[in-house]
Amino acid sequence: VQLQASGGGLVQAGGSLRLSCAASGRTFSSYVMGWFRQAPGKEREFVAAVNRIGPVTYYADSVKGRFTISRDNAKDTVYLQMNSLKPDDTAAYYCAASSRTWPSRSSDNYAYWGQGTLVTVSS
Repeated sequence: VQLQASGGGLVQAGGSLRLSCAASGRTFSSYVMGWFRQAPGKEREFVAAVNRIGPVTYYADSVKGRFTISRDNAKDTVYLQMNSLKPDDTAAYYCAASSRTWPSRSSDNYAYWGQGTLVTVSS
């Protein structure tokens, strides 16, 4: 499966952005989908994940209550709605797809990755 992330940009602290990740090539609904991020000089970290049909979601503690992951299997797209953004949220955001049965917080369990979209939050 090929993944194309979009929606990043520059936003002031407290603002919102919605990231999208469009999939192509394989049956989208057969994949668990996740979002990860990597800030300059830091390791890639888990942000959120959603199961194959959508109702089960996991979040990193740092974004819980502010970010929402969702998916539209009819459009082969996964979204990350980001509200109340903070400067610490500044990073390149990557969507990823996993063939595993259940969402995972580990990047090792995701075999397919998008190219990343940059989110910059100014103070």
